[in-house]
This record gives sequence, C-alpha cells and structure tokens, in this order.
Amino acid sequence: MPKIITDKKKIDKLLTRGVEEVIDKKHLRARMLSGKRLRVKLGIDPTSSSLHLGRSIPLLKLRDFQELGHQVVFIVGDFTAVIGDTSDKESERPMLTPQDVQKNLKSYKEQVAKIVDISACEFRHNSEWLTGLNYHQIGEQADQFSLAEFLARENIKKRLDAGKRVSLRELLYPLMQGYDSVAVKADVELGGTDQRFNLLSGRTLQRFFKQEAQDIIMNPLVEGLDGRKMSSSWGNTINLTDNPDTMYGKVMSMGDELMIKYFTFCTRVPLTDIKNVEARLKKKENPRDIKMQLARVIVEMYHNKKSASAAEEQFVKIFQKKDAPNEMPEVKPSAYDIVVLLVEAGICKSKGEARRVIDQGGVKINDKKVAAQNYSAMVKKGDIVQKGSRWFVKVK
Repeated sequence: MPKIITDKKKIDKLLTRGVEEVIDKKHLRARMLSGKRLRVKLGIDPTSSSLHLGRSIPLLKLRDFQELGHQVVFIVGDFTAVIGDTSDKESERPMLTPQDVQKNLKSYKEQVAKIVDISACEFRHNSEWLTGLNYHQIGEQADQFSLAEFLARENIKKRLDAGKRVSLRELLYPLMQGYDSVAVKADVELGGTDQRFNLLSGRTLQRFFKQEAQDIIMNPLVEGLDGRKMSSSWGNTINLTDNPDTMYGKVMSMGDELMIKYFTFCTRVPLTDIKNVEARLKKKENPRDIKMQLARVIVEMYHNKKSASAAEEQFVKIFQKKDAPNEMPEVKPSAYDIVVLLVEAGICKSKGEARRVIDQGGVKINDKKVAAQNYSAMVKKGDIVQKGSRWFVKVK
C-alpha cells in the first residue's frame, strides 16, 4: 500500500486547481489531513470510442489523488451509457444499443492509462451491480427523490418550457450514478459542474444505505474547437487517441482566449510557469508561440517528447512554410469528382458536408481553391487535395 501524503500545500493545490466547487470542502480537507486512505470515484459513460481533453480534467484529478496515496476507482458506465445522461443536453439523448457500448469501450482502459496508473486503479463496469437490481430495489431508491427535484434542474426546466419531451428513462439516470457510489463505497466522487444533480444523488443514496455521504469535487468545463463545450456529440474535441500531428494541429486551431484555461485544467505545468505565460501575453508576445508551447506539452503528455517535436516540425512545414506534408493518405475513389473523393477519403462525412466545405472555400486541388458550387470539379491520379488547414490526401 502506498503511503498517504498529508502535505497541506499539496492537498490545498489538489482542492483548488481545476476545481469549480467542493462539497464539503472543509470535511474533505480534514479527512485528507487525517491520513485516511480515501476511495475516490470517477465514472465515464462510453458514449463514444474516444476520451477527450474535457474528460482529462477529472482524470488528472484522479491521478492527483493517486499520487497522494489514495485508492482511485474508475467506473466505465457500460450500463448507464445505454440509458443515457441528459445532464448537459438540450434534447433527449437517444438510447445506445449494448453492442454500440461494447464497441465504444474497447480501448477505454488503454486511454485511461495515459493519465492514471492503471495498475493501482480499481477498474470497474457498472453493469456489475446495476444489471441485477429489481423493481423493488429501484422503487426504494426512487423514493429518496421527488419529481420536483428533478424538474427543477435548469436544462430539464428549459426543455419542458420549450415543449420538448422528457422521458421517464431520464429520471432513472441520477439513481444509477448515485448507486454506483454505494456499490464502490466512494468517499469522494469527481465530475463536471454539469453533473451536480447526479453527484449529489450519490450522497442521498449513500445515506439511505447507511454509508457516510461522499464528498464531491466538481471541475469546470472547457470549450472545444468551435467555442462550445467540448463534446463528442458536437465533434469539437481533441481526443486522447488523436495521432500527434492531428492533436498538435487541433490545439493550434483553437481560440487564443482558451490557452490559459487549457494550461491550467488540462496539463500539470506548474502554476508559476502559467503565471509567466500570462505575463508574456500581457506584454503582447505572439500568441501563436505560446500556443505552440501548449501544443507541445499536450502531445508530449499523450505520446512522447519525440512525437511532440516531430508534430511541431510538421506543423511549421505545412502552415508556416505552406508545404504539403511528405506523407499523406492515398485514396483511389470510385469516381474522380471532388465530392466523391472527399467522402471516400473520410475527409467529409457526407456529400452534403463536402458541398458545404467547397462553398465555404475550404477545399483545394493542387493548392488551387475549388470555386463555390463547383461540385463536379474533377481530380486525377497524383493530385493533392486539401481540406482546411490539416487534411491532405493524394489521389491514386
């Protein structure tokens, strides 16, 4: 068993960096100072196959607890993912099939291991305990909450006021997440601010089951590449599974105003160094240079220093020197028009998206922009097709 570290400075740093709210902070701090080994829980539903940097915030906090000697518990929500959490959704989340969930979670353990010491982590699936619950047990749990409490949630109230459907299924999700805390006997649960109701549900159910109520640490949410909350549903994510070049390029494409937030929440660069970065920005240093520093740090976190350096060289070559990359995918399309190529190369998800990108001036053939509405533009073997600033493909 690792030794519990009770250093006040380290505990206070853990309770403040990348933290929006703590319930109950005074109680949790006292427990950490006492030397008690806490069971710290984080659950993530595999609603997509890749974890993203927004998810890295609580994962890094999980690692912070681990480094102080506490027992961390990562729960893959393979059961809850089928039901679907709508805490941050403006409409009803569709139910996933068990097959979809199993496909999505295949590499979750490897992805979590990029941040957490997986050998010292309890890695659980909530189907272990949720599958076996019967109606009587669910009824007992449901009796601990009122309908008014659920309807008072901001996003649910907004949907009802707009006349949108809210299913009874959605009422069950907080019970399931709360019961996860009972099943693993959590002392602490981590989650985003959008999870507040679900996190508090764990405290309610633990009291019902005669357990001490867990403390809660809520992390702020980060914006994705389009300025909205980072979400797999919107495709605005920087994924932990992205290759180094893609990861570097995505960081470079985000808004300058997000740099300090990413340094603070998504890395463990010392806070004193981040203060220096802020000072450099105030002195009007080129934000591009600082963003390149951030991109290097993030790529190195999920790959290695060599990959980060190579990704930076590639970025400079393509975007500052305006060269095409030395290596790029080669695709032999079924038809040699630009729309077909963009779809079959996987650059665009549909012909409709391909046409929209062309109309926005985002497609080039041999460095020459394809004119708006020129959907019948032809490509030939050897041509280099570019979409935006990151995607290149060579025609076979």
